[in-house]
Amino acid sequence: MTEQTYCDRLVQDTPFLLGPGRLSEQQVDRIILQLNRYCPQILSNKDAEKFRNPRASLRVRLCDLLGHLQRSSERDCQEFYRALYIHAQPLHGSLPSRHSRQNSDLDLDTASHTLSDRGPMAFLACLGLAAGLALLVYCCPPDPKVPPAARRVLGFSPLIMDRHVSRFLLAFLAAEQGGL
Repeated sequence: MTEQTYCDRLVQDTPFLLGPGRLSEQQVDRIILQLNRYCPQILSNKDAEKFRNPRASLRVRLCDLLGHLQRSSERDCQEFYRALYIHAQPLHGSLPSRHSRQNSDLDLDTASHTLSDRGPMAFLACLGLAAGLALLVYCCPPDPKVPPAARRVLGFSPLIMDRHVSRFLLAFLAAEQGGL
């Protein structure tokens, strides 16, 4: 997956940023002043005055600013996002371009951690097989030749289970063999 450029992100985020109540007039003015003062090559004094004109509506000024930045360089768009982060951090966190990037990262993570794509029928088949084997072992009468082999298997069980559990199982098998 290719990384989105800041200009691509700005094109994607423009309708969201132009939505009613997203940015206040003060926030837009602060962003314009930051772009003008700290990066005068992005916004000249003439451009800054045009975008801060109180006679124009906020939506028109913001639309003009975003259009100007979209026609600018990648660095200019990056500086806009930096200013947006500083002056409107909650809004910056809810931008559509940020959510689409996070969702695509999440999709990649969940795809790489999927255990099986065989579906629920394969799971039910394996569960049925395990239950059938357990029922077969439980219900069938024990063969006199099996307990020594079971003792050998359970002898290694301290690696898996606690020693007390394996001793209990060995005692249970010995008592069961003696009772027959």
